[in-house]
Amino acid sequence: MIRINLLPYRERRKKENIRRQVSVFFLSFILFIIALYYFQTFLNGKIERMNAKIAATKAELAKYAKINKEIDSIIKKLDILKKKTQVIQNLQGERHQAVLLLDAMTRAVVPKRMWFTRLASGKDTVSIDGIALDNKTIADFMLNLERTHLFTAVSLKSIRQKKIGGKNIALKKFSIVCNKVPLVVAGKTKKKP
Repeated sequence: MIRINLLPYRERRKKENIRRQVSVFFLSFILFIIALYYFQTFLNGKIERMNAKIAATKAELAKYAKINKEIDSIIKKLDILKKKTQVIQNLQGERHQAVLLLDAMTRAVVPKRMWFTRLASGKDTVSIDGIALDNKTIADFMLNLERTHLFTAVSLKSIRQKKIGGKNIALKKFSIVCNKVPLVVAGKTKKKP
């Protein structure tokens, strides 16, 4: 038995198949466009958030840069203050040194037999120029300097005979150099003779 179909169902199926494929293609294309739009929107939002973060970070950096400048200026001021206090402490520590030096000189001088013409105190040395009646007076003065324990290496630099006045009195002009003993010992306490 032969079947004859008078209805063009194959053509309809073909058209329906083509229509379905076209509609699936357009639907896929529209879904792809929507997905791209949402992805683009997501990326733009992320870029905006990152730009906002960058701007906030730059604002914080500017704020911290100001704070760092203030800290640097404070540190410089502190350094200056430390230097000033150190100078003051050094001056406080050394202010008695001149008094001790003069006191030691008055104790070491041989009374009524000598006098100073010049007394110069450096950082580590003291140089003394003076006039004495004789060589023994100069030797006694040098021994007295060593006994004060404020000086080391007391040495006679020069000695000359000098005539003073019209009476032709022969006196001895001398020059002595000696090293100072440091007054500061450990613990910032002064060593006093």
